[in-house]
Amino acid sequence: MKLLAFIAAAGFAAFTTTAAQAQEKVTLGMSGWTGFQPLKLAELAGIFKKNGVDIEIRFIPPVPRSAALAAGAINSAATTVDQHIVWTSAGIDTVQVMLIDKSNGGDGLAVRNNINSVKELKGKSVNVDGPGTVQHFMLSYILEKNGLSIQDVIRVTLGAQPAAQAFVTGQSDAAVTYEPYLSTVRARPDAGKILVTSKDYPVVIDVLVFKRDFIARNPKIVKATVDSFFEALDMIKREPAKAYELMGSTVKQPGEAFAKSAAFITWTDRRANQAYYAKEHQPFTEFAVRVLKFNRVIQKEPKAKDMVNLGFQ
Repeated sequence: MKLLAFIAAAGFAAFTTTAAQAQEKVTLGMSGWTGFQPLKLAELAGIFKKNGVDIEIRFIPPVPRSAALAAGAINSAATTVDQHIVWTSAGIDTVQVMLIDKSNGGDGLAVRNNINSVKELKGKSVNVDGPGTVQHFMLSYILEKNGLSIQDVIRVTLGAQPAAQAFVTGQSDAAVTYEPYLSTVRARPDAGKILVTSKDYPVVIDVLVFKRDFIARNPKIVKATVDSFFEALDMIKREPAKAYELMGSTVKQPGEAFAKSAAFITWTDRRANQAYYAKEHQPFTEFAVRVLKFNRVIQKEPKAKDMVNLGFQ
C-alpha cells in the first residue's frame, strides 16, 4: 500500500510539474500611455496572480515593440488599432483579443500660442514619432482633414514623452503627444496650447493583441488575462484613490495627477467591447487602412475580420 501511495504521489508530482512547465509566461509590451495602465494595475494589485497569470510587463516604445513581437521577445502587446494594422501588414502575426480604451482628449496636437489653426502648420516644425506610430497616424489624419499632408510640415522625430518635454522647453512649433505627457503642456500655458485633441479627431483606439501561436498553445491564459483586465476596471470603480495611486506610480505621477490624465480616457468594459466589435471595428479598421496606405506607411491591406479573436470576452 505504501508503495502504491508513493507511486501515486510521484505521478501526481510529475503531472503538476509538467503542467507548471506547460504554462507559458505572458510577456506584454506597452508604453506609459494612461489608457494602458489598468494592465499594470492588474499586476500591482495581484489580480493577474490571483487568476493564475504569470506576467511580465515591459515598457517598450512602439517601433521597438513591433520588433520585439517579430523576434519573439514578447508574446503580447497593448497598442492602437492603426499600429496593429501596420504590424499585420508587415507580417507580424498577432490578433486583437479585446478593446482596452478610447482616447477622449488624451492625445493632442500642441502648438505655440501664436498658431490658431491647423492650416498655419504648413512649413512649421512638429515633434512627432515616426511612421507606424499613433502620433504619426493622428497627425497625418488631422493634416489631411485640413487640406495639408504630412509632407507639408517639418517632422522632428521624438517619442511621446520627449516630444512634450522638448516642446515646453522651446523646441519646434508644435508637438503630438498623449497623456500623461500631454498634461506637461496643459501645465505650461506660457509655452503653448493644445490646438486639437482626439476628442476633435477620434482616431485613437487601443487594443490588446497576442501572437496567434501563443493563443493556440495557451487559450486559458489569454482568457485569464482578459478577465484580469476587466477586474482591474472594477477595482478602479470600487477603489479609485488606491487604483489611481498604483497606476500613477508606474509613470511617476501622484494618484491625483494620474486621475486628471485619466479623465481624457474612456476604458472599455465587456459591454463596450461587444458593442465596438459588433459595430465599429470593421469600418474603423477599413478607414485606418486607407489613411495608412495613402501615407505610404503600409503596402498590404489586412482584413478586419482576420485581425481579431473574440473568443475570450
